[in-house]
Amino acid sequence: MILSCGEALIDMLPRETVTGEPAFAPYAGGAVFNTAIALGRLGAPSGFFTGLSTDLFGQMLDQTLAASEVDTTLCARSARPTTLAFVKLVNGQATYAFYDENTAGRLLSVEDLPDLPASIDTLFFGGISLVNDPAATAYETLQARANAAGRVTMIDPNVRPGFIQNADAYRARIGRMIAASDIVKLSDEDLRWLYGDAPADELVRTILAKGPKVVFITEGAKGARAVTATQDSFTSATKVTVADTVGAGDTFNAGVLAALHRQGSLTKAGVAALPDRTLDAALSLGTRAAAITVSRPGANPPWSREL
Repeated sequence: MILSCGEALIDMLPRETVTGEPAFAPYAGGAVFNTAIALGRLGAPSGFFTGLSTDLFGQMLDQTLAASEVDTTLCARSARPTTLAFVKLVNGQATYAFYDENTAGRLLSVEDLPDLPASIDTLFFGGISLVNDPAATAYETLQARANAAGRVTMIDPNVRPGFIQNADAYRARIGRMIAASDIVKLSDEDLRWLYGDAPADELVRTILAKGPKVVFITEGAKGARAVTATQDSFTSATKVTVADTVGAGDTFNAGVLAALHRQGSLTKAGVAALPDRTLDAALSLGTRAAAITVSRPGANPPWSREL
């Protein structure tokens, strides 16, 4: 099973009432939540771990996970409120205003971490859950425990600069977690925010030298790249009419992991020696699945039958 570890929240998406007034509609979301949902819909064995509220919005999240065949057995449940993210769309690009104080997700602690069953071979981390303590430290601790037990780990920081109050501390944590990961995914924008303005190839080589075995870089409408110590593969993005970009990168992550799962490559040894055909399959499924997500409003990843 692939366990996605991180935030679940409600995206408040901009809408218009029948009388023309601006409004917001609630949609289940969160970067890591979206990846778990997409994995379930793509037919991969998908589990989810987070601090999940028992409030009205938490019940909505729980129901959405169940409908997409995601196992929530390990979630740490509490009566604290659910995180809300109000979304602003400009030319289809999303920016966010987060309301996250004292929430079920943010107050997740090391004491809430589960004992991982043997069925879990891979853990995925990322999103705003890695910004603020105690949750950020809890997830970093969980990654360390997973690595010590020989499990594969993947990270996509999915940087939200407006949510980060201490950029130095955040970069330090993300740097540690990237170095500890087998698989890293970064958008080209996140790559430069974290590592500066050197040529992208140079930055990726720097990341690989720290320990990861493969780095995926997404380049928006251009496509995506997979780089290892000896390989550099590129797949062009599938051309679609974009509704918005909410959940695109999260769906790409799920496509990559689902493809690696299908190839039996989600082991430490497997990720360290990915053949070209497996990298190409991961890029292909990731980009095709993300294309469907951006073609419709909100984070609505495709089911495998749609591909």
